[in-house]
This record gives sequence, structure tokens and C-alpha cells, in this order.
Amino acid sequence: MDKKSDFKPYSKPHSTVIVGAQWGDEGKGKIVDVLAERSDIVVRYQGGPNAGHTVIVGSKKFKLHLLPSGVIRGKRSLIGAGVVLDPLALKAEMEEMRAAGVKITPKELGIAYRAPLILPTHRLLDGMQEESKKGKAVGTTKRGIGPAYSDLALRTALMFADVFAKDWPKKLEAAVFAHEEILEKMFSIKIDALCRKSIKELEAIPPFFEGFQANVNLEVTDALDAGKKVLFEGAQGALLDNSFGTYPFVTSSHPIAGGACIGVGVPPRSIDRVEAVVKAYCTRVGSGPFVTELSGKVADELRQKGGEFGTTTGRPRRTGWLDLVALRFSHRLNGFAGMHITKLDVLGGQPEISFCNSYEIAGKKVTEYPADPLATEKAKPVYQKMAGFGDLSEKEWAKVAKEGKTKGLDALPKNAIAYVNKISELSGIPIISVSVGPERESIIFAK
Repeated sequence: MDKKSDFKPYSKPHSTVIVGAQWGDEGKGKIVDVLAERSDIVVRYQGGPNAGHTVIVGSKKFKLHLLPSGVIRGKRSLIGAGVVLDPLALKAEMEEMRAAGVKITPKELGIAYRAPLILPTHRLLDGMQEESKKGKAVGTTKRGIGPAYSDLALRTALMFADVFAKDWPKKLEAAVFAHEEILEKMFSIKIDALCRKSIKELEAIPPFFEGFQANVNLEVTDALDAGKKVLFEGAQGALLDNSFGTYPFVTSSHPIAGGACIGVGVPPRSIDRVEAVVKAYCTRVGSGPFVTELSGKVADELRQKGGEFGTTTGRPRRTGWLDLVALRFSHRLNGFAGMHITKLDVLGGQPEISFCNSYEIAGKKVTEYPADPLATEKAKPVYQKMAGFGDLSEKEWAKVAKEGKTKGLDALPKNAIAYVNKISELSGIPIISVSVGPERESIIFAK
């Protein structure tokens, strides 16, 4: 070819993907919030309003569902095409953030033209489909996520760009009618008054979002080519990935690092680094295999002390000891350069801490995560134990966090250091930071 390609290579890629390494709820929001301070752009690449990222700033608690965590820092925040967007939910979230003093204008927030929409009827479909599964229900949030991604695969989805079309009301009416047909024929229900009200609100929504349209793919590409720092934020966790998680008890998208390329529209070589967020123990919401799940006193203590209730649903989370077999599998899927260990303080006060480094399946020792989802359901944890460490009360963790600025991880209690080092050793993932509390200031970076 005589003509040179117009494609510009990324001369100075400074991009990092943040991935939840377990089943979600690892504390990604706080980590992204802190790393956003060092970034130019934060972009959300998948999921929908089923996500729940909590960021605590001083006495204020911000609960984010669709907005990228970078908005709290006033950073340019983008919602990629891989995110299914509920315009009514996003509008309510933006209004709530503005009421709390967070500035959100088209300067701070951009939304991909190609982001598929979640309609009020998607939520109805989600609920009915979940109920129809009875004993085999997945445990979805019933926010319309699965049906919205289904429409995208069927090539019938409405996208954010459609909101600004002259015939938006007609497009919306046609999509709703198609859903009505399914609801009536498959589930024998009609759209209720509340849903009708939401549809009317959606018809009138274009003026609210005017100016927020963005060519996210181009903007991120240009930023990377200019050497700017881009932070890619995922939702849920790697073990809920639609292809590689505990199927069918998974989410409808790809939380793994590769999902960032698809959800934003950037080539794999543009990803400079992938970092994991790992909770010091494990939790899971909804149905599905959970090899290290606990019940009884310790489970209740971890749940209450860790505030293990869903940000989006309020549902109590299932709790268990750390599963290193699953973590190594997550590492294999994502290629983590390092990890941020969160909620270490929740384990404080336990006289003894257990972790799982292998499974027993049909009488055989297994150290790698099973490829067969059915095998995972039959797995039994093989635990190893370590001495616990003292209770990190709010006063104590504040002291540890303060000392961590100069001492790094050496500021932690001796047994706590031994525990996090063991996690690193057995998972093969270097430690970037450890959190000993919910505040921004509670993150201790390894020196």
C-alpha cells in the first residue's frame, strides 16, 4: 500500500484497568477514587445500575451505581458503550450527587453514543424471568441488566444516541410494544401504572442529557496517544464473568480486564497495567457456588463488622474465608500486575484466620479452579490456618494508616503482615496497597 495508515500508535500508554478479583463488592469504588486523583480520565467499561460503588469522603458517603467513581474527584468521567444505561436511574443518581455538592456537567461526564438503554419494561422482564426459574434463580438485582444485554445481542436495543433522535417517542413506543408482547404471551401480565409512568418520564428525558453525548472511543484513544493517564473501572467481579464465572450464576457482561477493550473500544495493546482489588476474606451476593462460605458466629461477625449488605439492593452478603484457588484463577484471567487488599481490619480480633489454598473434589486434591462449573459445586475447601491479629478499632486503624505513610506495610501488626504476605506468595500477585478502614486515608501503599 502506498498510502500510509492514519492510525497513530499509543506512544505513551498510561492506562490501568481496575478489576474486582472475586465476586464483586471488593471495595473497587474507594480504590478507583484514590487512584483517580493521579489520573486524567476515569472510564466505566461494563455493567449497569446493578453495580454499587461506595466512596466515603470525610463525613459524606457517596453510593454510585452508574457514574464512574472519578466524578467525586471532579475528573473527566466517561461511561463506555459496554455499560447498559438506565436513563431514569442515572438522572436520579446525578441529581443526588449534585445535591451532595458534586459538580456534574458535560465537562465532567461523557456518555457513549452506543451505550444500550435499559427501559422500564426491561426491569419487568428481569423480575418475571427470575421468578420463572423458581428454585434455580440466579439472584439478579432485577434492574433489567440481563434483558438489556439480551436485546443488544438480538440487535433490537435502543442506544443512548436514540434518545436525541427526532422520532425518539416512536422508537421508545416500538421497543416497549415488543416487550409487552413477551410479557403478555410468556408471563400473562400487563404493564402496570407505575411502569407506564416511568415510560412517560423517559419520553421527556432528552433535554436533561443534552450535551452529555461523547465519542468515548475516540476521546480515550486521543488521551492515550497524548500520554494522558486513563483509569478503566469495572463493575462486579471477575468470578461473575459471563464466560468464565460460575455460570449460570454470573452477570451478563465481562468484568475481566479484556472487557475494558470491548466496552470502551480500545485495542488490547493500549492496556498498560491491570490491578486487582481483593477483599481480605470473601463475600458473594445471590445464588451460585461459594466453596469457602461460612455460617454461624464467624459469618455473622464478618457480615456485621464489614457492613456486608449490598449497596444497590441492601441484601445481606454471604461471607466466607479467603479462597486462593479462585484468586489464582482470577489472576490467570486478568494477568494482575498487583493487588489492593481491602477490609483487612474486618479480620481484626479473630483469634485465628483460615484461608483455602486447595479443594477436595471426589476425594482428590485440586489446586486449580475447575473448568467444569458443576465440579465447583462439589468442591470442599481445604483450609490452612494462621494466627490472628488484634482488633483494629477506628482509633487504631487511623493510627496504623497514619504510620503507613512513612512505614508502608510495616505499620501493620506482625501477624497481619504475615497474612497479607501469605496471600501474595500463594496467589503470585504483588501487593500494591492494603486498606485498614473505609476512609480514603485508610489505604496503606507498599513501599
